[in-house]
Amino acid sequence: MEFTAGGRLDVRITRADVGKRVSVRYVTDVAAPGAKFTDAVGVLTSWDEGVLLITRRTGERVRIAESALVAGKVVPAAPARRRGPAASFEELARVTARAWEPVESEALGAWTLRAAAGFTRRANSVLPLGDPGVPLDEALERVRAWYAARGLPAYVQAATGAEGTQELLCAELERHGWRREVSAEVRIAGLAPIADLDADISTVRLSRSPDASWLHLYNRSDVPGPHVLSVLSSGPSVWFASVPGTGEVPAAIGRCVVDGRWAGFMAVEVDPAYRRQGLATAVMTALARQALDEGASAAWLQVETDNAGARALYEGMGFAVHHHYHHYRAAEA
Repeated sequence: MEFTAGGRLDVRITRADVGKRVSVRYVTDVAAPGAKFTDAVGVLTSWDEGVLLITRRTGERVRIAESALVAGKVVPAAPARRRGPAASFEELARVTARAWEPVESEALGAWTLRAAAGFTRRANSVLPLGDPGVPLDEALERVRAWYAARGLPAYVQAATGAEGTQELLCAELERHGWRREVSAEVRIAGLAPIADLDADISTVRLSRSPDASWLHLYNRSDVPGPHVLSVLSSGPSVWFASVPGTGEVPAAIGRCVVDGRWAGFMAVEVDPAYRRQGLATAVMTALARQALDEGASAAWLQVETDNAGARALYEGMGFAVHHHYHHYRAAEA
């Protein structure tokens, strides 16, 4: 916070700072006796009719009455990362997209409309990495029509929490009636420490394609069609890991896509009967060693924010949050 020479808190932000990262202090209940103060840090996404809207890095939105402000200032776009490789938002967005490619796509300016017969939101949502080339109202109408023609709900994937992310777009989507359904963390880490984990990988089998038993444990599709296999097999260098169980279904599985310096980890699943035996760590370690052999040095993964168990596992492996992404769904017409 900023202080004047007399020690008084000072508001040093204006409407001209919309789009910048700010730190503010405000009174939580102006009418209540005995003022209580709290702070908010995030991107100032609007300042209209006496109300500020600040989007935190997690995507949480805070509305603050202008009259409640007691201090505020513009702060650097994003704090320096203390762990993991250096990475920009756009680099990670493109790498993660190449690891989970749709069956069909179409450009709308710098936006990419993606579809895969409804298999996962990631493969059936717009990736908006720049200007759509038309006014936003028109772009969103084109998006609705494109997905409607395929019998799919319209989704836009937008990110918050790092330099260059899309807080302003998120606010505009909500203003147009789009609603956030799911949020996830994009986490990054150095690859070598994962490959060096103390894990028994002797039973982990690696292959270039998923067999029927791998697909049986993968819990996103009971009877995978060609569109599912297309998405799962997409990416520059794809590996599938499995640990045999006592029957036909594996005890654990995983997927890794190697793309230049990056190794992306996905579809790490453990059969409930085999949990708490270190199998997820073994799968990750085996895949990490394969990725190292192919020249990768950095790791990424995506985990939904409500998956506490997986988040704790990956935190223990050294994965730090880089940014968050959110899927916004168009309101029903």
